[in-house]
Amino acid sequence: MTIAESSDTDVMSVTASDSPPEAPEMGNVNTNNEAKAVPENPDGVEDSADTTPKTWRFWLVFVSLCVVSLTTSLDNTILTVALPTVTREIGGDEHYVWISSSFLLSSTVVQPFIGQLANIFGRRWPMLTSVGFFILGSGIGGGATNVGMLIAGRTIQGVGGGGIFVLLDIITCDMVPLRERGKYLGMVISSGGIGATLGPLIGGAIAQANWRWVFYINLPLGGAALVVLFFFLRVKHIEQASWEKALARIDYFGVTLFMGSMTAILLGLIMGGVTYGWGTYHIIVPIVIGFVGWAAFHVYEATGLCKEPSVPPHLFGNRTSFVGFFLAFLASFLLMWAAVFLPVYYQGVLGASPFRSAVDLLPFNIFLIPASMIAGGMMAKLGQYKPLHWAGFGISAIGFGLFTLLGPGSSKAAWVCFEIIASIGVGILMISILPAIQASLSDADNASSASLFSFLRSFGFLWGITVPAIIFNNETDRSLHLVSDPKVVAALADGKAYSHVSGGFVQSLSPEAQKQVIAVFNAGLKPVWQAGIAFCLAGFVLTFVEKHVKMRTQLETDYGLETEKKTKDAEMNSEEKH
Repeated sequence: MTIAESSDTDVMSVTASDSPPEAPEMGNVNTNNEAKAVPENPDGVEDSADTTPKTWRFWLVFVSLCVVSLTTSLDNTILTVALPTVTREIGGDEHYVWISSSFLLSSTVVQPFIGQLANIFGRRWPMLTSVGFFILGSGIGGGATNVGMLIAGRTIQGVGGGGIFVLLDIITCDMVPLRERGKYLGMVISSGGIGATLGPLIGGAIAQANWRWVFYINLPLGGAALVVLFFFLRVKHIEQASWEKALARIDYFGVTLFMGSMTAILLGLIMGGVTYGWGTYHIIVPIVIGFVGWAAFHVYEATGLCKEPSVPPHLFGNRTSFVGFFLAFLASFLLMWAAVFLPVYYQGVLGASPFRSAVDLLPFNIFLIPASMIAGGMMAKLGQYKPLHWAGFGISAIGFGLFTLLGPGSSKAAWVCFEIIASIGVGILMISILPAIQASLSDADNASSASLFSFLRSFGFLWGITVPAIIFNNETDRSLHLVSDPKVVAALADGKAYSHVSGGFVQSLSPEAQKQVIAVFNAGLKPVWQAGIAFCLAGFVLTFVEKHVKMRTQLETDYGLETEKKTKDAEMNSEEKH
């Protein structure tokens, strides 16, 4: 396997105010480094959710966003099972890491930049361009004649996919008030969850027929969504006086510094334990340089040298949003932790094939969808996010704790029930954190907060593979005394156990050696789940730092759907005349 996102007292000195800043005047975007505070709800009574019926144009655009979410998520997971076939057919065995990871790398590094482009040029054209890049990359990947062309196609797909991931959140946040966002984000994410669930199954079926359709399948789905978005995604944005002035607003130096730093970190994470050992300078140096560069980026963004930050420092100016970004990282971190290492258990301990392990993971993937949608609906109904965060991290901790009980003799009923419990916990978190972050920010910060949230989600996905893999490899090294065959010991030693879980390695051994290796893998998984419990509890404790902020029921943005805004203006003019 290879590496292929309550206490209301102030306990953090980093904060200034947890009250939501004022919405800017129409035509002015908040690009300052300071957030403005307004008085909180004086009587503490929550307004009810907006019940205004949505127009047909709203639903057409929204369904198109769901289709785009399904398509990109489908592509993001479809290679999981098809990768060995694709690699063999294209003749790129030595480049399989890059075939798998090029999408993740390119999609992650561009995300904060996309948020700034959406503020400068509006949401429409960045979204259409992102979908176009995704379709183009899919066509190049499907028609690839060599491994270089395939990696190029995956990289272009990733650029488009990264833009789509960010803009799905931004556009959804622009279409509905904060109080309702959890509900609609839940539907968008659930569409992605369906794609992620079907991806491995479709990938395995297509790979047996014609692997090129792993990529070509995106063309009709993406094309249909692109056509609908082109005609109906009509959103307001602040028109720039000229292209020259628009281009002058881009944070060129900051974007370059950020992308370079993230590329260094991600290259280290992708190559670690696969191309080079984790303790080698090939891995340590780029990761260290990357984190130093990342810190330098935030210092630069906070200085007067940066005229319009792509990641405004005021996003971290209150404890609720500050902690919320950490929780966003932790939630995706835990999601990937479970989604990657449950198949390690199925393949390494129970002896399942990669395709069978994808089927065994279905309960986890399927229950993410209703958990997210129910959490979003509860947020819209109650206007509360802290109880959902407590529930999410608490239930996740229970799920990870139950995983420690799994072993070679565990029944199917046991691991299915354990999967469902963990899935419910993580599903609650995936939908409830972004609205909490935005509660203490204005609607003018939708793009910058959503793009940073999306980046941290993708970043968490990568670390959710890396950290448990390191723990697993270290723990299996300690248990290799249980294996009597020196050749098998050599194959698994020095951090190579994770890469030998799949690919038929265990099945190729003698019955006695199989039994010993399964015992080693099972021993290595126990600390993986125990560490997962620790991170769940860390998230649970951090939730106490959040402050409840009233969730707005009115939308004040320059980027709403054009027709809806024109209708409201017409109604206001009519009332004034009477």
